Amino acid sequence: MPTDTKRVRGPEASQSPLLFWSRPAEVLPSHGPRADGRQRDQVDVRPVFVRCGLVSQAKGSAYIEAGNTKVLCCVYGPRETERKDETDMKSGRLTTDMRFAPFSCPERGSWIQGSQDKDFSLMLQESLQPAVCLHKYPRSQIEVNVMVLENSGSVLAHAVTCASMALADAGIEMYDLVLGCSMRQDGGSYVVDPTYTEENSWRSGSGEKRGGLTVAFLPSLNQVSGLQSDGEMAEETLTAGIRTCIEGCYKLYPAIQQALIKAVRRAAPPPAES
Repeated sequence: MPTDTKRVRGPEASQSPLLFWSRPAEVLPSHGPRADGRQRDQVDVRPVFVRCGLVSQAKGSAYIEAGNTKVLCCVYGPRETERKDETDMKSGRLTTDMRFAPFSCPERGSWIQGSQDKDFSLMLQESLQPAVCLHKYPRSQIEVNVMVLENSGSVLAHAVTCASMALADAGIEMYDLVLGCSMRQDGGSYVVDPTYTEENSWRSGSGEKRGGLTVAFLPSLNQVSGLQSDGEMAEETLTAGIRTCIEGCYKLYPAIQQALIKAVRRAAPPPAES
């Protein structure tokens, strides 16, 4: 029997549309241990894997992996400012661009930068700018590009840490490193470094004392360079949350230092033979 070559034939096997049905966010319990084994009401951050100098085409680069959250950052510059009307004779310019890969979230996104990407890019710039010695680079701009390969929660905090490491790997003069940590308040308990499921569980709930907090911290100077919060939290709860995030940043500090030390040793020339 002849076949119609102009007709698009359907697949031989089919699947139920229920497999692609978006299920509502799961509401997690507000007590007991967390799904990954960490404890509530404690500064219990996920183990991190960090490394610098992975992208050879960039002036500096860094990669951080915390649980299933994977972030890659590249730094280019300092280079001449593209627009002459934005040139500052006394100070440089820091530009940030943070994007999510289409496959980074459970729901596939687009390569076009959305509103969430633009908000995160602005928060990233506000967190990094106080730590960079921009007066050392007049009439120049430094570009920071962050790509989220997989979003498993606390992506903004880890992006701040990754971008700070990439700036240090590029040799950009800084007052201090910038570390990020986030927490989520759920009624009378809180979780540090929340996962993607825990973040969406909070957004699906309602009531008072529910909110999220992300802190960018300079550990050597003991200063907060960035703060982003949402939800409903009292002043006392917000103050305690900032202290908790600062403690979480101090827990990450030794791992970041060791990664930068290893990067410097790899880049250092071999000792001369006598």
